[in-house]
Amino acid sequence: MNNILSVALRQQAIYVPSGASTENMTPATAMLVAGLAKLGYTVSEPLLHALQHTTPDYHDQILQQLRKVMGVGLNWAPLVKNWSEPTGETTADHIITYFTNLLGLTGGTRLACGHLIPPHTFPLERYNGCPFCGMPLETADTVYLGQASKLRVLELWTDDDATRFLENLLTSKTALDATQQESLRELLAELPLPAVKISMKETLMMMVDVLIEQNQAATAQHLFNTPTDILRYLWYKHTGFLQLVSPKTVARRQQRNQQHLAYPKTTEVKTSVKASIKLKYGRKQALMVAQWMNALPADAAKICADMHPQREMWVRFIRALRLPEYSKRAGFDHLQTIMDKFYRVDYEVWQGRVNQFRLRCDAASTFYLLQQRPGMFARSLFANMLWFGPEAAISAFAQVADKVPARLLFTLQMYASYYFDHRAIRFVKPLGGTIKQLPPNKLLALYDQEELEQMQQAVANLCLTATKKRFAAIPTDAHTMYIDPALFRIPLAIGDRSEQIQDLSATLMGTRFPVQGDKVRLFMQWGKGMPAQHLDMDLSCHISYEDSIDFCSFSKLQTTGCVHSGDIRYIPAQTGTAEYIELDLPVLAAAGARYVTFTCNAYTAGSLVPEMVVGWMNSAHKMKISEKTGVAYDPSCVQHQVRITRGLNKGLAFGVLDVAAATIIWLEMPFEGQVVQGLRANNVQGILRKLDQKLSIGQLLEIKAAAQELQITDNPEADEAYTAQWAMDTAAVTKLFID
Repeated sequence: MNNILSVALRQQAIYVPSGASTENMTPATAMLVAGLAKLGYTVSEPLLHALQHTTPDYHDQILQQLRKVMGVGLNWAPLVKNWSEPTGETTADHIITYFTNLLGLTGGTRLACGHLIPPHTFPLERYNGCPFCGMPLETADTVYLGQASKLRVLELWTDDDATRFLENLLTSKTALDATQQESLRELLAELPLPAVKISMKETLMMMVDVLIEQNQAATAQHLFNTPTDILRYLWYKHTGFLQLVSPKTVARRQQRNQQHLAYPKTTEVKTSVKASIKLKYGRKQALMVAQWMNALPADAAKICADMHPQREMWVRFIRALRLPEYSKRAGFDHLQTIMDKFYRVDYEVWQGRVNQFRLRCDAASTFYLLQQRPGMFARSLFANMLWFGPEAAISAFAQVADKVPARLLFTLQMYASYYFDHRAIRFVKPLGGTIKQLPPNKLLALYDQEELEQMQQAVANLCLTATKKRFAAIPTDAHTMYIDPALFRIPLAIGDRSEQIQDLSATLMGTRFPVQGDKVRLFMQWGKGMPAQHLDMDLSCHISYEDSIDFCSFSKLQTTGCVHSGDIRYIPAQTGTAEYIELDLPVLAAAGARYVTFTCNAYTAGSLVPEMVVGWMNSAHKMKISEKTGVAYDPSCVQHQVRITRGLNKGLAFGVLDVAAATIIWLEMPFEGQVVQGLRANNVQGILRKLDQKLSIGQLLEIKAAAQELQITDNPEADEAYTAQWAMDTAAVTKLFID
């Protein structure tokens, strides 16, 4: 039940089971509502009535779950007490303290960490720990409550809602992000598997994993149609990646993460990274995979051609699984044929033929092959328009546009103007990598501006026509449609999937949050459930001006409009520790700041530690900072937070403050670098421009209304009503993607 409650909270709801007690618990319900208000929540009227028929034990369970998500009870004490006031520490204080301890001098205060702080250096009464080494010596298990100027409304979630949400996740037309994957796992642990058709390969792999855990490997076998499906599952079980991230990419990222500014790369690092991705399987697992391969329905040549793009990975898996050995057993004739053809490369690769005809400028043969795989045609449409000319490419693609998945059509429509611009620098994120800059396609120089604009319009018209045609083919009895204005600010869930978990509210990248007051307070909490150790994570911000940049981090605790709570480099046992940065919007605006990017980095060798929580708070009312402990966290003021789960990111940008607009754009942009200076401002601005190009939910609904001849009205009681609450289930929104 806790799993369903956790999923409901991500949808701004509380789950009330159908078997709840029918006794009237009004006094207990009032206490629950008061407890929720302290955490920044209130309840809708239907939820209030439902809660009146639940037990006090369930009320406690709800509060405990919400407190767990919000981190109440953890250590939120920073290094400095009342850190909004400067401590007056200088670089000279660190240098004096360093030589005092190096030379073994006497005089001063010996702290529990072992360092001697000389007199007239750091004001020790202002610190919760050692100002020299960053080890916290005091913790605080209390936080502020109820300072928020606005309460978030929680809705009622029933068994039907939970089942419907599970079905939406399984049938989602786009790949699930990390939050949705976590929700899917939690719901499958509590609810029976519904009989629905799974749309995405990544989701299918999670279902295979569930079936194998239930000892139904034979049933899972029927879900594999290609060898790539099998490879995807094996790689997911080994690394946790549902996408086929190259082993070389994983190893390279891990090696870079282990590098430290003060230490050179060592042979031990390479050895440990290599060992971490080494494949090792027992006989039972090897036999299971051999049976899957032997049962694939396609002929051996086609199977080998499908294996070819990941040939290097397949060679490693074939050896680890001992497939040649199993192919010699009776009943494994198909596997033996596959192994024979694969090692002799006795097969023809589809992409090789496409490349061959393309290099010969044979448009007819190239388009004939691409039309056999409409998805691949869509992904290469822009490049082929420049290579063969827009008329031939558009004409050939139009013949198969009806077979292209809707998400690809929307992607083409969104990024046509972005691609056909000879001045635009494209920003992409390769699988498992960080943001990269790509120069404009060199073939753009062969066309003038008018021709490029015609290409943009041709793509937009083609995609719009295909989308309207699909919507028009769906019968409806509705006459009116209501579109919540908030939906025009929420982008479609296409690409840019989040790799971190959002436990408070599932939000798409590019969503804008208005700032309620003059201050924004960033926070980072890490080390929960871990033993005391050296673990240096850093909270920083990058400030972009018109012609300069600035930053606020452990090396620069104060700058214009920003103040840092101090650099903590050690974590206490189990409860973790915290850092804060407070941003003053009026001061930043007066100084001419345009954007402030929120970042976190792993200064310690390695990647960002799992279970780290980063986010920001804001309130129209002043948010307090404890003079005694320095605690500045109030769960009721938290506007958004994410929980780090993946282990390949060294640095992460998790939000951008648009100073002039007083809005915060939620994004997730990994970057390499031990400190905030590794972040490139033009990469951030490029990602923002790319997000601005994305089609919003409201715009797609307008296309639907036009195709089905529905009148858009301001009345929420329209025949078809699309609200912000409906859009919170992003998997349900993908039902608009008509394939």
